[in-house]
Amino acid sequence: MCYDVAFTVNINQLSDYFPNLIFDDQIEMNFEAAIHVMGHSFGNHPILFQNRDDRQLHCRLMEWGVIPYYIKDEASFIRQRASMLNARSERILDDPTSYWFKIRNRRCLMPVTGIYEHRAIKGWKKKVPYFITIADEPLFFLPGLYSVAELPDKETGELLKRFTFTLVTRSANTIMSLIHNDGENAGRMPLFLPLDLSEHWLQEDLSADEYRNILSYQIPDGKLNYRPVYTIRSAKERPDGKLKNEFYNWENIPELELE
Repeated sequence: MCYDVAFTVNINQLSDYFPNLIFDDQIEMNFEAAIHVMGHSFGNHPILFQNRDDRQLHCRLMEWGVIPYYIKDEASFIRQRASMLNARSERILDDPTSYWFKIRNRRCLMPVTGIYEHRAIKGWKKKVPYFITIADEPLFFLPGLYSVAELPDKETGELLKRFTFTLVTRSANTIMSLIHNDGENAGRMPLFLPLDLSEHWLQEDLSADEYRNILSYQIPDGKLNYRPVYTIRSAKERPDGKLKNEFYNWENIPELELE
């Protein structure tokens, strides 16, 4: 699955990809914090979506980790929310019991400059994180679904609209299966899309076949760049003083065994 990403570009660069984009919020990104955005923090991230009022493409801050629209007591849902960070592509169209099926037409995009995933190595106590990007794409977009819940403000009791989102995942290609090789969700990866399919994802009237074709897209191994990095989920500073997403030379790390 995908719980860690980076977004290290100027927010205004989104308009280079979507010239008619409307910004709903005054968004300022902290480079140091955005070099590692952790899903389990349920923090805000700029998300692109088609506004249902004016049918235009908008960007606004949404919280990572869906809160279903029927939830009225956030505290009672907090333990379940971690399971709403990612949505399995297989459930969106084919599982009517899934919440993802219910919000399948609320499609959105999460802009990122890369993602992190962890690799288990036999004989090593800790997993090694990797930073993965799309080759020749300094900025790309991960497809997701968003939800809107009305929840009371903790201080005033006023009902506020909370926009939240999830990322779509699918079965991994060869490279990602070798990196994400352990744990309950081993063999999964984000649904990496080229720009044309990202644009298509946001179109208002996708046919069932078009929707399914996008969900079944598997990025070729040769389109992904990857490198091991230092431990990301720790306050401990890197021994070499470099940034979190830069290459780290782990001594005696086995090469990925690509055929």
